[in-house]
Amino acid sequence: MDTQSILVALLTTFSVVTIGIVLIEPLMTGGARAEKRHEAVVGGTIRKRAIEESGNRRRQVADALKELEERQKARKRVTLEQRFLQAGVNWSRKTYWLISIGCGLGVGFLMLVLLGQPILALGGMFVGVFGIPNFLLNRWAKKRQKKFLEEFPNAIEAIVRGIKSGLPLNDCLRLIANEAKEPLKAEFRYIVEAQQMGVSIADSIMKIYERIPLSEVNFFAIVIQIQVKSGGNLGEILLNLSKVIRDRKRLRDKVDAMSQEAKSSAGIIGALPALVGGLTWLGSPEYIQLMWTTKAGLVGLGICVTIMAFGVFVMKKMINFEI
Repeated sequence: MDTQSILVALLTTFSVVTIGIVLIEPLMTGGARAEKRHEAVVGGTIRKRAIEESGNRRRQVADALKELEERQKARKRVTLEQRFLQAGVNWSRKTYWLISIGCGLGVGFLMLVLLGQPILALGGMFVGVFGIPNFLLNRWAKKRQKKFLEEFPNAIEAIVRGIKSGLPLNDCLRLIANEAKEPLKAEFRYIVEAQQMGVSIADSIMKIYERIPLSEVNFFAIVIQIQVKSGGNLGEILLNLSKVIRDRKRLRDKVDAMSQEAKSSAGIIGALPALVGGLTWLGSPEYIQLMWTTKAGLVGLGICVTIMAFGVFVMKKMINFEI
């Protein structure tokens, strides 16, 4: 084949390829553009759907939080029976008032014998009736809450391990009710028994907050309430909650340690007048008896007690920190 024939063949091939590209390229680019438009439409639909789902989830969470807030406002007033539950005592109203009257009579009789003043004895009786039982209930409730808070993070972590291993939440709660220490054991047993009676798990956990009014218990109830209504990774959420509770406890212990000096000083300042008065009465009773045997002494004593009580109240507010 001569050179001219080869050139003609090459030109012919080039022309055919060029014409083919010119004819096919619009079809290919049009298909690509159509595919891109399809992906954009589908992607936009998916993104729109994801945004709608996210908005619905946020709305569900907001509704759950609003409902919980309304319930807590309705339960803000604590009844005497709830205080018995918080303190962990099996008292009735009759038992409470009998103990109060007994304390009042005992304190009033003791002050009447020691001081010989009916007015001061009436004041001691008032303190015994309304002060001592309330003090005991508050002290027992705080002690019970402290024990509960020490074991609560361990219980949450046990629930997380159970959920990650495939156990349902009800079985995890039943495990805590059987294996945990008191008072955690009794509270989770109440949850299990309430579920057996047909109460929902969220409502039964909210009942714990009435007996253990701690922020940590409220957090736990909110997490369960939201998970029941809107779903989510319960194991991861509870694990984060356990870390938050431990950090709060660590911060609370640190604040208590740093404020011990102020608390000791406040205790000494508050107890100093009573101690000095008691020592003076032991050394020279005739000298200090003028405080409650004369009218001017009673007026001065009342003013001093009022000022001292106000000072103790202010010091208590200054050294107690809410965390």
